[in-house]
Amino acid sequence: MQASDQIVCRPIGVVRSRFAAPEGMPVQTAGAPQETGRIEVDPAYAAGLRDIEGFEYLIVLTHLHLCRHERLEVVPFLDQASHGVFATRAPARPNRIGLSIVRLEAVDGTVLRFSGNDMVDGTPVLDIKPYVPRFDVRQTERIGWFAQRLDALEAARADGRMA
Repeated sequence: MQASDQIVCRPIGVVRSRFAAPEGMPVQTAGAPQETGRIEVDPAYAAGLRDIEGFEYLIVLTHLHLCRHERLEVVPFLDQASHGVFATRAPARPNRIGLSIVRLEAVDGTVLRFSGNDMVDGTPVLDIKPYVPRFDVRQTERIGWFAQRLDALEAARADGRMA
């Protein structure tokens, strides 16, 4: 790939959330399953939502639009030590692509109501995919530095370190 190559993504919708800024948000959906939000899908993409109500969970890919810095090494929210960004879920990434697995609660036209929110209000949605356990779940014991930090997930909240 050449440096001049570009990949262009158009948002298909936007997240609506009680979180006005990243600071204080949950750092993963699994850490805040009770947090609700909604995705307002652009009506131009309404046909793409057909049959989505048949899924309990969705994978939501977003653009982390409020993160202005790209870093290759970060101190993630769940740790005090620096790690390579690709060994984390930190938002300060080269392409600032977010991934959230949310529980679909209701479909109201082009509005998807969900729980398990770790996204700020106004986050552009790039894509939505159904979560299918047979495709998406892998049993593993090798989870790197996360193995010692998962106990902190429910209490972890974003702060200003990734801005």
